[in-house]
Amino acid sequence: MKHPHTLTLASLTLCLLASQAQAAVPADQAARLGADLTPVGAQKAGNADGSIPAWTGGLPTNAGKADENGFLADPFASEKPLFVITASTAAQYKDKLTAGQLALFARYPDSYRIPVYPSHRTVGLPDKSLAATRLNATDTQLIAGGNGLAQYHPGAVPFPIPKDGLEVIWNLIGRYRGDTLKRIVMQASPQANGDFTPNVLKQELAYPTGLSDYDPKAMSNILSLYREEFLSPARMAGGVLLVHETVDQIKEPREAWLYNAGQRRVRRAPQIAYDSPAAEGLRTYDDFDLFNGAPDRFDWKLVGKQELYIPYNSYRLESPAYKYSDIVKPGHINQDLTRYELHRVWHLTATLKPGERHIYSRRDIYIDEDSWQGAETEAYDGRGTLWRVAEGHANFFYDVKVPSFAAEVHYDLLSGRYAVNSLHNEEKNAYHFNLPMSGNDFTPSALRVTGIR
Repeated sequence: MKHPHTLTLASLTLCLLASQAQAAVPADQAARLGADLTPVGAQKAGNADGSIPAWTGGLPTNAGKADENGFLADPFASEKPLFVITASTAAQYKDKLTAGQLALFARYPDSYRIPVYPSHRTVGLPDKSLAATRLNATDTQLIAGGNGLAQYHPGAVPFPIPKDGLEVIWNLIGRYRGDTLKRIVMQASPQANGDFTPNVLKQELAYPTGLSDYDPKAMSNILSLYREEFLSPARMAGGVLLVHETVDQIKEPREAWLYNAGQRRVRRAPQIAYDSPAAEGLRTYDDFDLFNGAPDRFDWKLVGKQELYIPYNSYRLESPAYKYSDIVKPGHINQDLTRYELHRVWHLTATLKPGERHIYSRRDIYIDEDSWQGAETEAYDGRGTLWRVAEGHANFFYDVKVPSFAAEVHYDLLSGRYAVNSLHNEEKNAYHFNLPMSGNDFTPSALRVTGIR
């Protein structure tokens, strides 16, 4: 039998945990979804001067066709830029630019530019995800000091009507990216002169509800499952990374494993988190996707909403008409192939907590209101100097209603180098959504089979 004092302590602990849970919004607030707010919580109306249009449901699934190699047609191919922002004109647009974008103009005054096009609110998510988002609005709660979720319905936005910065960053972490995704993409970390070695990877992502063997009880703390295999260059081919991302990251932190093809061994990889270096030291592991992983080392403050020129509807940047060498250039990607639009974003600041360790002392993250996908970030070093800037060049797979990136670029302002990922211009049929997947595909034992060469 347990000692009576043990039972009392357990009861007190449960009460404390319950008090730490932050209540979801009441039903009358949730009723705004689909009314004055979109089904994922964005402001449905346009802005005052009409430069941001009202949301009317996003692009229809038949907005264009895919070619024989899987590349979607650009619905806006005929549009021309309204204007192009350069280093000499950036000051007059600074109220709609981030500190990071202004720093890129200062770092590359002769080549960095922002072509601004008409704004289109193209994102609309599947009914399944929207239904789960509506449930999350009244059910999902922050627990463990904001570092976990309770009563979360996966594959959907946790807090469509957020009250603070932690809820907003969890919306980025938990947003919809397809029930399952398999893609082949290229990443590169070019030298200052633009020379680069293409790294081609096969990446697979699955939400537990998208698995054929989904077990709600056994997978109750799984947010997503991720597997990544190097296909080239030859010296890296066969290496595999596996990540189990958790919902309550304090109760059960992220689990990661690496398969080394040369040694034919699977090893746990606790370093695949936080500020461990990635992409030749040009970004951290938690920089990927503009932020990922546990938010517990930072204090998150919601600055508010603002209108910014952000990369959007980047269909040209993923066109098969261009080679990787057309995009990867010295200092930054080829900005002539980019597209920026005026959109509303949520602005967060993350300040390193006292006593916690991270190479960044502060981060600013700007999140698109319609997709909850990151658009821009800034990272500051321990002295408070702006160090790194990232841009997520958003596109929208309208045929399956999934937001994604045509390219994700991380700039190191001090070294003059950058890392780019998610390019797929030279890959045929690179993206496949909602394919049948099993939880057995995402086990450590499956890595040995995947990585054999």
